[in-house]
Amino acid sequence: MLSAPMISLDDVRAARVRIRDSIYHTPCPYSLSLSRYCDAQIYCKLDHLQMTGSFKERGARNRLLALTDAQKAKGVIAASAGNHALGLSYHGQLLGIPVTVVMPRWAPIVKVTNTRSFGATIIQEANSFEEARRLATSLAEERGLTFISAFDDPHIIAGQGTMGLELLEDVPDLDAVIVPVGGGGLIAGIATVMRALRPQVQIIGVEPVNAACMHVSLRVGKPTHVAPQPTLADGLAVSTPGQLCFDIVKEKVDRVLLVDEANIALSVLRLLELEKTVVEGAGAVSLAAAMEPTLDLRGKKVVLILCGGNIDVTTISRIIDRGLAADGRLCRLTALISDRPGGLANLTTILAATGASIKEVYHDRHFGPADVARVAVNCILETRDFAHIEQIKTALKDARIATLE
Repeated sequence: MLSAPMISLDDVRAARVRIRDSIYHTPCPYSLSLSRYCDAQIYCKLDHLQMTGSFKERGARNRLLALTDAQKAKGVIAASAGNHALGLSYHGQLLGIPVTVVMPRWAPIVKVTNTRSFGATIIQEANSFEEARRLATSLAEERGLTFISAFDDPHIIAGQGTMGLELLEDVPDLDAVIVPVGGGGLIAGIATVMRALRPQVQIIGVEPVNAACMHVSLRVGKPTHVAPQPTLADGLAVSTPGQLCFDIVKEKVDRVLLVDEANIALSVLRLLELEKTVVEGAGAVSLAAAMEPTLDLRGKKVVLILCGGNIDVTTISRIIDRGLAADGRLCRLTALISDRPGGLANLTTILAATGASIKEVYHDRHFGPADVARVAVNCILETRDFAHIEQIKTALKDARIATLE
């Protein structure tokens, strides 16, 4: 338990008044398609519709307005993979406050480009978020700038918590809320509001398996460094949760769930298909968690926080393919066929009879089987589902065409 609450409902309400004229009260509509898919009453908080494409504007605006005149004149510095940088640079430009951002080299191009368009000075010399944070804090001391954490700051947390107030206005009788977790600022703010105004709400955090710092920290009992691995949810690739965030999450959050990369890709695809909504991996993890049967959300009124939509278009195409594969609608098949005339035609005839659509085919004579009378053919197929894939394998087996995964 916290000895004294560092963030209170009053702090969040004060932040709401402070930023009200500049932050969009995003909609939280009911989704029939996702409700049927998840067997629950699903509402989506569309905070990716903020001006810079993520919830980060809430905390950034609140923190900038709390600066002294001297601090505003000097400027601020932050470490960010993108969304915090965007929110800070956009509102810094509106308020006339110079902003410098240290971004990892792997930060998505769209986020780097848009951050620069808001007049921020970008330093892209770090290989990880932790490296970026260390460099930013060093430069803050060296240049007399105010360092603004992406999550572990009372004003940041209070600003993010304003989303919780909106949730209760739009879905006052909600039973559960699923919140993406990186450093923990968003879930800490929302949890502060929920526990004060609707304590019975189930608060569920979700992280990618490849960036599970909060999950590990809760198990260990203190903020713990966990080196993130590459993940589609790059906005959640934080190595250590904030101490203040951790304290609030430990006290107020029911559980933090992990989701794998395949389910993140599938969730991005589901939101595209069912909701006609483009959400980045970090924003889609809430749907990935809602699909987890161990949560037992059947019939409950659940809000999914879609917190960011800044995704490169080139990345979308790769995620769609991975999502289709995870859904059994795209598969790779290697078939060993006769190298005599008609061998390939026989294969394609069988595939056509099963209703499979050949997206790509590669006839490999150079690295085939030991039997020189046979050749390997690699196919990428568009399929209906996993049952369809098994039907195709059975048809090829019956035709005495060997298949490999």
